[in-house]
Amino acid sequence: MRYRIRGKVFEEFNIGDEYTTGARTVTEADIVNFAGVSGDFHPEHLNEEFAAQGAMGARIAHGLLVLAMATGLLNQTGPTEGTTIALMEMKVRFTHPVRPGDTITTVARVTGKRETKKPDRGIVTLAATVLNQHEVAVLEAEWPLMLYRKGHVPGVGN
Repeated sequence: MRYRIRGKVFEEFNIGDEYTTGARTVTEADIVNFAGVSGDFHPEHLNEEFAAQGAMGARIAHGLLVLAMATGLLNQTGPTEGTTIALMEMKVRFTHPVRPGDTITTVARVTGKRETKKPDRGIVTLAATVLNQHEVAVLEAEWPLMLYRKGHVPGVGN
């Protein structure tokens, strides 16, 4: 059985293309599970009494949890699912706290595109903004992605 990709290959992306993901609520379970996986048990994330007295005034989600959710939301939406070779780097700014119960959405816009020396791949750069339910930006990022080119996606009849 062949894998059916939904993602676009390098040639199908254009500067200015924009993708808006579905929404996802950040739950208590997400925060607790991320703390367990990452080993980050900082009290700003897990101790309501401590966090209430701190600069944020209440518990907040891990920034890296929000980042991971943002990339997952984009993948679920489909434009890069199955065609990404690698996420090359990340430039990220955490601009507003995310609290348990907040709902986030990722908006990604193609801001750059360049060929590589290898004929089977190219680089597409996305500018991503993660918004909460009030449409406040909570995260801004730049993600250069290495993508397969047309005719080179493995296991797919190109």
